[in-house]
Amino acid sequence: MEIWVYTLGSVFIISIISFIGILGLSFDRERLKNILIFLVSFAIGGLFGDVFIHLLPEAFERLGINLITSLYILLGILIFFVLEKFIRWRHCHIPTSEDHPHPLVTMNLIGDTVHNFIDGLLIGASYIVSIPIGITTSLAVILHEIPQEIGDFGVFLHGGISIRKAMTYNFLSALSAVLGAVISLIIGSYIEGYTLALLPITAGGFLYIAGSDLIPELQHEVRASRSLWQLISIIMGIGVMALLLLLE
Repeated sequence: MEIWVYTLGSVFIISIISFIGILGLSFDRERLKNILIFLVSFAIGGLFGDVFIHLLPEAFERLGINLITSLYILLGILIFFVLEKFIRWRHCHIPTSEDHPHPLVTMNLIGDTVHNFIDGLLIGASYIVSIPIGITTSLAVILHEIPQEIGDFGVFLHGGISIRKAMTYNFLSALSAVLGAVISLIIGSYIEGYTLALLPITAGGFLYIAGSDLIPELQHEVRASRSLWQLISIIMGIGVMALLLLLE
């Protein structure tokens, strides 16, 4: 019961974060872009920190340092590659404009719903392994969902959707994480090894998101001072994950 409470509480918080997109209306396009880039930097640190400080050490301890564990990591990378290539969804946090178009509203909604569902699966499996691992995985998801939800909100508005409908679509899409978490908890109680396999798969997925989608968005900035702040934000994200070792 404790695992269910933690899991559903985490995915519900993640679903509520979908409403944060409306904050983007408070800033002009250039200022919003600058804020998002630093949020993305912090998210990169959080994702990498969760992978190398929590997920992989736990996976190696429980599954061993072997070929199977490595293949699970690769599978996680491939899953998110397929999600991006064939559902045409990706993490993108640069405001929509003529020079930087986003996918169609419907395509973005479908892709984001599938992604949130997978997030729910991963969070549910992480909590079954242990509550501290579940908390760190949930926090990593939250960190990269905050700038993502702002970006999604912008996509809906750019596509001609009203503010109220954009908030509704974002929230309904985020609720798929709840469904994923429930399914994961149910499957985990029946299929032996399910949760342990999802540890390295989760690590692979987070590596793909941070390395393939998020880091390239930082490389457009060439000014030394702003690049330094990006580095500091990444280190801060890693530091938060390191501090969560105190939970274990």
